[in-house]
Amino acid sequence: MSLKIISRKGREYLYVRGTVCGKSIFESTGTSDPKQAEAYRAKRESELWTASVFGARAVVTFSSAVEAYLKAEERSDTTKDYLMRLLMHFGRMKLSTITQETVDQSYRYLLRDGDNAAAATKVRGVLTPLKAVLEFAAVRQWCDRPAFKGPSIPKTRSIFLRPEEATRLVEAASPHIRPLLIFLIGTGCRMSEAIELDWRYVDIRGASAVVWQKQGNERHVGLVPRVIEALRSLPDRDGPVFRPRYKRGIGRGYADKGRVSGGQIKAAWSVACRKAGLPGHMRVWTPKGATKEKTVFVPDVTPHDLRHTWASWHYCLYRDILALKEDGGWATMGIVARYAKKMPDAYREEIRAWWRLSERHGSGTDIGAK
Repeated sequence: MSLKIISRKGREYLYVRGTVCGKSIFESTGTSDPKQAEAYRAKRESELWTASVFGARAVVTFSSAVEAYLKAEERSDTTKDYLMRLLMHFGRMKLSTITQETVDQSYRYLLRDGDNAAAATKVRGVLTPLKAVLEFAAVRQWCDRPAFKGPSIPKTRSIFLRPEEATRLVEAASPHIRPLLIFLIGTGCRMSEAIELDWRYVDIRGASAVVWQKQGNERHVGLVPRVIEALRSLPDRDGPVFRPRYKRGIGRGYADKGRVSGGQIKAAWSVACRKAGLPGHMRVWTPKGATKEKTVFVPDVTPHDLRHTWASWHYCLYRDILALKEDGGWATMGIVARYAKKMPDAYREEIRAWWRLSERHGSGTDIGAK
């Protein structure tokens, strides 16, 4: 029995219904135009026949793989945003036709700066989410495992702040983000871990908190006295710990806004860095549709560099690279080694004073995760 086009009472779109090679089909064509519906029917019938003869990998499309990928388990809002963008380009493209060439060509269509986009942007915005979906599909034998070569990302030095610079940054920041900055500098948490932190998982008396890494792993974080002071200053004790400031009252959490990489405080961060005298440059451009130039300060330091700062301070105080790896939640020793001996010993007492540590805080176990 082949597929037939039918209409449903009260529905605008036409549907296809029938059985092809033993598989029953009843789905919308996504159109009310008879000619377009007929084209959909013919293509769908051909796909089903091809799949029955050559297997699913011959016909599974990127959109189908994304749908299955999202249904398999909960994905972050950031991941969903990236995938929706990829769907605009790859959409109904069969997985078997996604090659190195199509990936290289996709940058010009998917990224604002096209082929001229930074290597890290190409990897983050296209290659990583694309490979995640294709790896998922390969496990289900819908396609071969992806083996794309991504652009080379130039190595950059790890930026960290000295105690005096960290003080200037916090003092220059708007009052509503100061506790967040102190938390990042005092715990080494990633921005995503901090903004998703809920008061249910904060134990001020026990000087600890529980955060979840991007891989979904639970991590216990020790709280130094300076961080505890900052948390005590916050007015709320339920829901998200760190909340954005809206013009009309207080919102829920930064995580509710769907960004978890530092963009939540982009404007406030830029202003704080500029006022603190931290290095950066002025970006001047004319927004699309506007006639007047816009200028904004782009700091060299990013919110993630506060994690580098914490790691450098941690090693300066305790000289224990194993404790640093455990406390920071890193997977490999190679990553942690970058922070060893970054901060000169001369800053040890300033770091201790910044974190408000007393003499009893004599080991990394007092300030780190277990």
